[in-house]
Amino acid sequence: MKRRDFLTRTPVAAAALTGVISAKPVAANATPRNAALPGNPIGVSTYSLMTYEGERTTVLECIDIAAELGFDGVEILHNQMEDESPAMLQRLKARAHSLGMTLMGFSTHQGFLYADVTERQANIDRTIRQVELASAMGIPTMRINTGRWGTSESFTALMDNKGIEPVPDGLSEEQGFEWVIDSIEQILPAAEQHGVVLGLENHWGLGRTADGVLRIVDAIDSPWLQITLDTGNFFENRFEQLQTMAASDVPITLVQAKTYYGGGRWYTLDIDYGRIAAMLQQAEYRGWISLEFEGREDPSMGVPKSLEMLREHFSA
Repeated sequence: MKRRDFLTRTPVAAAALTGVISAKPVAANATPRNAALPGNPIGVSTYSLMTYEGERTTVLECIDIAAELGFDGVEILHNQMEDESPAMLQRLKARAHSLGMTLMGFSTHQGFLYADVTERQANIDRTIRQVELASAMGIPTMRINTGRWGTSESFTALMDNKGIEPVPDGLSEEQGFEWVIDSIEQILPAAEQHGVVLGLENHWGLGRTADGVLRIVDAIDSPWLQITLDTGNFFENRFEQLQTMAASDVPITLVQAKTYYGGGRWYTLDIDYGRIAAMLQQAEYRGWISLEFEGREDPSMGVPKSLEMLREHFSA
């Protein structure tokens, strides 16, 4: 079933699936949040807590820290998991439940910008495996990427170039879009089978712009592929691009909110969260806000500051 048909025929189920009641156009002069309306639950990515008070942390320890700091839920970074055994997956789920926490997101990496069909298939298989992990932990949504061309010398060089990366000789962006769309379409049956909504993030590669993200999601047109909106991954016309995504008819399945206390690790952005909260409220987004702390300050200081700020803007 196409996304538009699903949302039209089953509005209640669609709201439960997406966390979005509707997606109304966002006015340029969006008003401040209406305190009478429900706020958003605030979670934290384990990415924000990879080191805490100078110590490397496990995912299990991140859940404990998140609960102690007062977050509502946790988004797990797949690359941080050292143990993917069934026993550990259930242990993570049980630990979160015992602390009154929700495992609300799974952040993964993959790439489909390969001319070699074998490389693309390996990434398709990897992503299907990640969907299965999310399902086993009871996580309802999973962040995915288009991947990158791999022509930058390093991630630092990519950031210095504002996420822009040359297309390899002999290839084109048009080919890249075809590969990404075809690859994601092959993953969607597993997403539907396991009840895990994929969220394509504005995250370098062909997802570096709002237009790139929407081109892919609109072409596939499935309720099992939506948007993960990251507040810090646009370098040009940041608010306008975020607004374009929020105002589209594609539901947002998760918002990742970046903060930079102590200065950013790669770059520092001045993000107006009052304006973003008003934008998301006008789009009637009721889903999760997930903190991605990218500051140089120790997370034991920067993360609590970030939570306080996000509560101020997103809590009723």
